[in-house]
Amino acid sequence: MSRISFPLLAAAALALGAAPASADAVADFYKGKNLSIWVGYGTGGGYDTTARLVSRHIGRHIPGNPTVVVQNVTGAGSLLAANNLYNVAPKDGSVLGVFSSTVAMMPLYRDVNAKFDTLKFNWIGNLHRDTLACGVWKGAGQNIRTLEDLIAAKQTVVFGSDGGDAPLTRWPLFMKNVLGANLKVVAGYKGTREINLAMQSGEAGGSCGMFESTVRTAYANDYKNGDLVLFVQTGFNRNVEYFGKATNIYSLLKTDEEIQMAKLVFGVSELTRPLAAPPGVPADRVAALRKALMDMAKDPVQIEEARKIGTELSPMSGEEILAEFETLFKTPWPVVEKSSWATSKP
Repeated sequence: MSRISFPLLAAAALALGAAPASADAVADFYKGKNLSIWVGYGTGGGYDTTARLVSRHIGRHIPGNPTVVVQNVTGAGSLLAANNLYNVAPKDGSVLGVFSSTVAMMPLYRDVNAKFDTLKFNWIGNLHRDTLACGVWKGAGQNIRTLEDLIAAKQTVVFGSDGGDAPLTRWPLFMKNVLGANLKVVAGYKGTREINLAMQSGEAGGSCGMFESTVRTAYANDYKNGDLVLFVQTGFNRNVEYFGKATNIYSLLKTDEEIQMAKLVFGVSELTRPLAAPPGVPADRVAALRKALMDMAKDPVQIEEARKIGTELSPMSGEEILAEFETLFKTPWPVVEKSSWATSKP
């Protein structure tokens, strides 16, 4: 009878036990703990609504089943949340963050206010792949129905923004500086909910925070009764039927360079609500969180709750998000520079 040495048996046992041991280590870390999700926007908007939906269900799919809590970390169009997640949050997987994909692009534009390296975040996944529209309240008093109408408007339309390099600033400025839309951006709001109230009071005339998921939830009544008019949408080679006759912005762009610029500005919006962990989080916890997000998207309980509030999750994996950002960060600098001018010139 052949003999197997004790060291070989020990090695085999160690190999067989490696995967469960890793899973057990993740469970041991999360058991009895709180997992925080920092949301870069105020309560009631699309980011907050989606993050709270996730918080109610993802814990069941994370080893150790932590209690998941949402904290709103508002400021500079979610830049504060991104900077804090990268530099202040513990690097152990106990804190995640949701912030604008446009903010994640700021290092590409060499913006000194972005205190992070986008490609070094541990991307957990994209909570929702979405398409953007911009809208005006009751036609902004000028019966504006299309982007062409805004370009030809006699009176300047005020677009509310939460400031910084957020989409609510960059998207309308692109329309102004590239296509000549008659608008100005006024910052200082805490998110789409405040801007909606400002539009109702006449303080602002429009907003560009109109993702399809947001229109179907937070803005559903306003859109259906005709108070909110969507005049432009930004899907490349794709129109959203729900947006009606809103102009596709690419249909008005005249050069390949303008299209490249638009892809930098609007294409990244399909990474609608990216969920990240700080750099330095142990790889096994990152893997467990990524798996939990994708498993939660298929959870019947989550799907039913999402249906009741008029939304759904269509997440991208963390690996897909990283690949998308890596591609965008390879854009030639002259195109980046012109895009930066177009989305920052008041």
